[in-house]
Amino acid sequence: MEQLWKRLDHYAPLSAESRAAWAGMITERRVKKNDFFIREGDVPRTVAFVSKGLFSQYFITEDGNTVIKRFFPEAYFMASMSALLQKGPSRFTIKALEASSILEYNFDRFKELTVQYADIAALYIRYMELHWIIEKEPLEISLRHDNATTRYLDFREAYPGLEPRLKQHEVAAYVGVTPTQLSRIRAAL
Repeated sequence: MEQLWKRLDHYAPLSAESRAAWAGMITERRVKKNDFFIREGDVPRTVAFVSKGLFSQYFITEDGNTVIKRFFPEAYFMASMSALLQKGPSRFTIKALEASSILEYNFDRFKELTVQYADIAALYIRYMELHWIIEKEPLEISLRHDNATTRYLDFREAYPGLEPRLKQHEVAAYVGVTPTQLSRIRAAL
């Protein structure tokens, strides 16, 4: 749990009372490699903090290709946020790429805490600003305008040290190329 509080301190300080309220709704869960946190079409209820392990968030295109939207290594929060906010089905699957441990909590109960505790609300707003606006906007532009080499270099910058933990096809699915094309990009660098 200490790893969670350390990560949250990057967004905003929390009072001992707020931490206790939040901690009271967190459960620890182990997830086996290749098990799912959520499947496309499921209606999610929880958010998780990755204590140990690695997950990918992906969807399958109509022609059967896997597109990885993002990775969730240690110290990342993961969820199908749009589905949680809309209380509807997820458009993505989140799957464990390694045996993992997560700290999980109910999103609706968390939202109630944002009403009760101003510091939790401030933390939530800062998190959303950083990850849903500041971080996400350049990625959306990159996917439309950057070439594959630039997207690969951006991946390495966004996830330093993660590449050795991934299979080539997983990196390729994130960058938006085939594994063969990724091999050529790596060889050219």
